[in-house]
Amino acid sequence: MFGDDEARGPRPLPVRRALVDDVYDAVLGLLMDRVIEPGARVNIDAVARDLDVSPTPVREALTRLESEGLVVKRALKGYVAASLLDTAGLRDLYDMRELLEPEAARRASVHLDEATTAELGESVAQMRAASAPDEDESFRNYRRFIDEDLHFHHLIAESAQSPLLAEAIVRLRAHMHLYRLNFRHDFEDDTVREHESILEALRGDDPEAAAAAMRTHIEQSYDRLGPALAQRDDR
Repeated sequence: MFGDDEARGPRPLPVRRALVDDVYDAVLGLLMDRVIEPGARVNIDAVARDLDVSPTPVREALTRLESEGLVVKRALKGYVAASLLDTAGLRDLYDMRELLEPEAARRASVHLDEATTAELGESVAQMRAASAPDEDESFRNYRRFIDEDLHFHHLIAESAQSPLLAEAIVRLRAHMHLYRLNFRHDFEDDTVREHESILEALRGDDPEAAAAAMRTHIEQSYDRLGPALAQRDDR
């Protein structure tokens, strides 16, 4: 675990993009995979050693993650991984999603091009493949599944042609997936079917059907996730 613990050895990063982007992805992965536990202090030097980079891009990545609400900067303690949502926080998150994402789907339905539609279809296919039983790599497939889920929703948000709307949705969904990775339970088949319904409505060039399909997906997603969090809070 990375809190105050020492790093476990260098993990060279790819050089395809700007270094800070790769470091951001790496630190986000540490948060999502609970290598850095919720509420734990982020040891910048230890993370930098583990990624074989200087502390500077780690600090830049943490600044970005702070703006997204996934880490908090505290006096005399530095950066701390955000705590998990409680029941009220999850309800508030879903209320915001229900305000924003159906509107994004409605707008996207009239702007989608063939390439983006094909990419959405491929994302659904990848989610279906990742949800298949796999005895050896179940957690890796689960991570791949939610990465595709994130990609699907981000594509729709970006296709709405409203940068402010897309930015708000991306920030909300970061919290959503942190919650999901920390509280796993079976929801993959239902999620894939709901994504297929959204895609079908988008392909039909029907803005209201696209918005309705997205709204149904969000409502049913809350019905799946909400009880799990309520049980945790009761304990």
